[in-house]
Parts: sequence; C-alpha cells; structure tokens
Amino acid sequence: MKQVIQSARSGKLALKEVPDPKVRAGHLLVRTRTSLISAGTERMVVQFAQKSLAAKARARPDLVRKVIDKAKRDGIAATMRAVLTRLDEPLPLGYSACGDVIALGAGTEGKFHVGQRIAVAGAGLANHADFNVVPVNLAAPVPDDVNDEEACFGTLGAIALHGVRNMGLEFGDCAAVIGAGLVGQIAVQLLGLAGIRALAFDYNAGRLELCRYGRAAMAWNLGDGDPAEAVLELTNGRGCDGVLIAAATASSEPFALAAKIARDRARISLVGVIGTEFSYRDFMSKELSLVVSRSYGPGRYDNDYEGRGVKYPVGYVPWTETRNLEEVVRRMSRQSDHRLAVEQLITHRFPFAKVEDAYAMVTDNTEPHLGVILNYEKPTQQTPSTLRIPFTVSAGTVSGGKKPGGCVLGVIGAGNFARTVLLPQLKKMADCRLHTLATQRGMTAQHGQETFGFEIAAADEAAILENDEINAVLIATTHASHAALTVAALTAGKNVLVEKPLALDRDQLNSVIEARNRGDAFFQVGFNRRFASMAIAARDRLAATAAPKVVLLRVNAGQLPPESWQNAPEEGHGRILGEVCHFVDLARFLIGAPIATVHAAAATATRGVCDDLTATLTFSDGSLATIAYTAKGDAAFSKELIECYAGGSVFVINNFRTSTRISDGKQKSGGSSVDQDKGHAAQLHAFVTAVASGGRAPVDEAELIETSLATIAIGEALRTGAPVNL
Repeated sequence: MKQVIQSARSGKLALKEVPDPKVRAGHLLVRTRTSLISAGTERMVVQFAQKSLAAKARARPDLVRKVIDKAKRDGIAATMRAVLTRLDEPLPLGYSACGDVIALGAGTEGKFHVGQRIAVAGAGLANHADFNVVPVNLAAPVPDDVNDEEACFGTLGAIALHGVRNMGLEFGDCAAVIGAGLVGQIAVQLLGLAGIRALAFDYNAGRLELCRYGRAAMAWNLGDGDPAEAVLELTNGRGCDGVLIAAATASSEPFALAAKIARDRARISLVGVIGTEFSYRDFMSKELSLVVSRSYGPGRYDNDYEGRGVKYPVGYVPWTETRNLEEVVRRMSRQSDHRLAVEQLITHRFPFAKVEDAYAMVTDNTEPHLGVILNYEKPTQQTPSTLRIPFTVSAGTVSGGKKPGGCVLGVIGAGNFARTVLLPQLKKMADCRLHTLATQRGMTAQHGQETFGFEIAAADEAAILENDEINAVLIATTHASHAALTVAALTAGKNVLVEKPLALDRDQLNSVIEARNRGDAFFQVGFNRRFASMAIAARDRLAATAAPKVVLLRVNAGQLPPESWQNAPEEGHGRILGEVCHFVDLARFLIGAPIATVHAAAATATRGVCDDLTATLTFSDGSLATIAYTAKGDAAFSKELIECYAGGSVFVINNFRTSTRISDGKQKSGGSSVDQDKGHAAQLHAFVTAVASGGRAPVDEAELIETSLATIAIGEALRTGAPVNL
C-alpha cells in the first residue's frame, strides 16, 4: 500500500510503498476513501520536523532536558545514539479519515461489520494511507446521506465538540471563538446547534465570512480594532459566558483578548497552540478558569481505553472521544436542515497520488486554503469474479409479453416436485396455456401431457426453445442444468421461471447475467417462500422499524437417502446450493437490505456430505440473519422455524402453518393447522401474470442474483474458513 511518510530528522516528506497492515484484536482494518489534511496542525508538525537540530532544541526545551538527564545517566555516546535513532524513525501523517471496514479484529464483532463506511480518528492511526488499523473506540459509523469528504472531518469535529463542552455552557449562553480555522469554524456551528450564540474573531476576512454562513452572531475582524465594546453591547454588558481559543500562534494575544471579552468567572477552553503568557491581574480580577482541552475528549491518550477498548462508566463519563466522534458525524446527516455543514470548508481536493503537491501548498502557504481533502482510488475488484447486475425489467419491455393466449408456457423437466406442486397449480390458471412439456424420457413427457393437459410432449428441450409461439419457460430439471437452460431460454427471448438454484458457481451466475443483459426477457427463481402470506406479513412488520433487525431461521431438514440425486456432484451438488438458498433468499426478503457479508461454519460431516451448518448474513443496514440447517433431527419435529426480532416486537412462523406476533406484552396467533402455505401458488400466479401482461419481473432480478451469490459464498466461506464479502 501507499502511505505518506516524513523523516523526523530532515523533515522530507514522501509517498512511499509500505507493507499492508494486519488487523488485530480490538481493531478494525479500514480501506481509506478520503482523508483530511488539517492545515494548521499538520503544517506545525511538518515545519517542526524540517527545523535544524538546534532549532528543534529551542522549540522543545522539555525534550532537551530529557536528553541532558539521559546523558548524565547513560553517557553522551549512548544518548546520541538514542537521539539519532529516534530521529531516524519515520513519522506517519494524518489523523482524520473516512473508509470502509474490510476486516474485524477479535472483540469487535457486532460493533461494526465488513463493508461498513466509518469515520476514523487518531494521530498515527487514521493516517494518510491506503489502509489503516484503527482501535474500535476511534471509529464511528457514517450515515448514508453523509458523503466521504464530509465524513473525513469527523476528528476535527470531535476536537471542536470537546472544546465546546469544556466551556460548560448552557442553552442561551454566549460564547466567543478566537481563531476561525477548521476547528473554529466547526465550533461556531456546534454552538449554534446547541442553542448558544457564537461570536467569531480572526484576522482573515474570508474565514469570518464563512463563520457568518455558519450562523455566527458576530464575526469580528481583529484588524479593525478592539472588539471589547461591541461584545459588551451585544451581551448587555455581561461579556461572553465562555471563550474557545482555536488559534495557532506564538503570540499570547488570544489570552489577552479572552480576558477582555469574558464575563466574570467565565471559563476559557484552549484548543489551539498559542503563547502562554497572560495577565495575572486580568484573570484574577474576573476569577477566570482555564482548561486545556484534551483533543477528541475523555479516553484520548489512555491506552486502556483506546488500545484495549476498556469502557468508562457512563454515569461518570457520558461523553467520551468515541461518542464525540459519533455525534459529530451524526449531526452531518441531511435528515435535519439544522445540521453540521462542513462541505463549504473544503477549499482544495487532491488525488492521493498528488499528496506531496498538497503538502507543498499547505506548508509553503502558496495560496489561501482551509479544508484540504485527499481522495483515494477505489479498488478495481471487490470479489474474485465481477458480477454484472441486470436492470430491473420495466413495464412494456418484455419480449413476448403480449401474445395470443397470454402466458404460453413450455416446461422442461417433470420430476416429483414439478408433478406434485407446480404443474397442478399451473393447470388451474386461466391465463396460462400449457404448450409443451419436455423431459429426458419420452414416456414421462407423454404421461405429463395426459395428466396436465399439455398440447405437445417432447424428449428434447429444443422443441420449447426453438418455438416462437412459446413466450415463457419453466425449468424444473436437476440443479446442474439450471444455469445453462436459463441462458438458452433468455437468449431465445423467453421469460424464465427456474427452480432453485439459479447457478452453482460464479461463472454460471455471470453467464446468466450476461444473457439477461443481452435481451429484454426476464427471469425469476423458484424462491417461493417470499410469496407466502406469513412471510409477507412478517416482512411488513419488520419494515415498520428503521432499526437493525435480527432474523433466525432454523431448518430441521432430515436425512436424504444415500442414493439421492441432490448429493450427486454431477446433478445436485449438495443441499447448500439446492436448499439453503431458500433461506438465504427468505432472510433477504424479510430484512429488505442488501447482504454485505457471509460467514459460515459446518459440523463434522459424518455421512460424507455437509448437511449440518450455520450461515450468518450481515446486511448493509446493520441487520443480522442466522440460518441453522441440520439433518440430525427427528423428521416428526417441525421442519422450519423463522423468528424475527425488531423494534421490541417478535414475529414467529412455525413451519408455515402457524404464525405468532408478540408486541407490547400481547400475543396474537394466526395461520392454519390444516395445511401449509409456502407461497407456491402465489409465486406461479405472479410469474404468469407478469408474462401475460408484459409487466415487470415479479422480483427484482438484481436481488435474485444477490441471494444466489450469497448462497455460493456460503460454500466459499466453508472452504476458506473466512468470511466472504459480497
């Protein structure tokens, strides 16, 4: 990866290629999207490193004293070796960034998830680098409506927020902000959000204009004279209830100004680095308090809190650096018009490859600047095989949608499931014309023709694919042939209902996508459970809350006969692809958000096949679904149990025969103990109606691709022992 490195001895800055970092316990591995050059702070760091050894000594007499003490103790030679070794250490730059979580360390499970966009903080942690490893307590989730460039202001915002808190103000108070750099600008807005009037003071007219945009009650140019009288006029003679010093200067002028404009017993919060001389009499006569703000807040510089994730008791420390970071990023959300707006603070944007140019501008001050953003290249490939997601079919674009007889159907395959479940339902539908049945054995096709009323029986699927009168195809063959037959039918311009699974691997899935994108016909997969009335009721209940949801799906599948075709590698490829896919799709339907990551674990296979496993799906909205699939139970026990938890309510589906809703301490039951409704009839009706009317595909095809990929990813996760990101 690439990272900005500076030499502590020479001050030379360069973009270097360094090894990728590895995630560790209590930390997150983050791929950087954007990072912010904090001009004031980073200019100071860079310029200090560029000083000569003598100049460094003059600037940091405290370090000189340590060197002298070490020389007295260990000798001059050992001390010089230690000093030169320290100066040879590379210095990372940057401390405020936004990126994507790509790996979780132990102990961070449930706090964040892979693929989540977060704001990260910390000098030496949230560096200007392609990848960073950041403690969990220095990260915060980014709302969807906050862009990457805004989110990378999170650390600066936390600094400003903690500085504001240290003034101890209340609603209706008045506060001064001395210094209108990035921290000062954000502080002005935060004061306004808290119902506190903000007065801004600086020498830069342009920055003061930004403070006015940020709702400052006064924006005073210090080059125009002493503002003390104007402050007294504005505050009815009281003065400011608090003063935040966010300036960066060697002068002690900010202290003198603070003493003039502060009210009696006001508190001064020092965030910037300034001269530290002040008038004892001025401070004593008003009994002013001074607090030096600790960067992002409580927890900063505490290795137990940052490095080990130790919590502070909320009753004593309600606002930590973590909560400050979370609150700042949350307040950037556009859900409210009265928000923290940082986009106007951005003056320059540089691609990360041009970071040296950015620092040259900042350190040499070649042009006016404030917020300087570094944008990082996006990864070119997220998964081992790129997937092209098809467009949703819109009304009127399906070829063959409007033809005589509505849905003219050809069926390929007539196994036990097709004969007992699918074909009896299709026979009853007036809009469905059963045209041709094709099976490998002619006698099966002929029997199906007689039983269900097909016009033609055939032993070759070409009789369906090459017949222009047929505008829809049902594929009910063994699993290994599904993808190839779907591709052939789509290529022939026919709408497809294919029994699950859609594909057995990524290459097959890609072939389906490519065929779909070449034409207008749509496809649907036989994920019938999403059409069941109980599943729809559960989905609607879950959709009523925006909070993350938890869904548990327990499947007591029972043992297959040893000779079953489903376990044959040339036909069925096992129950993960052939049956677990149903519950992946059901979980996606119930939660209603994209699947982000797939985790899986399997019990030891005692009968040669993997029939006992758990799969955990994390979703983009923070929801979670766990599928427990086993063949070890008694077949007399309920086969499927779905439990949905959200917003203080529980919705339970037991074997698609009964449903129970528990909310506010009350329980309501429904369903029938006589028969199941797994949605087969509704699924077939939706497909036939869409074909006959030329309407939209009954289910978003991109979602079907997603759930098919997630099922394939379960097998990949079991093989690699690692989570798979979609």
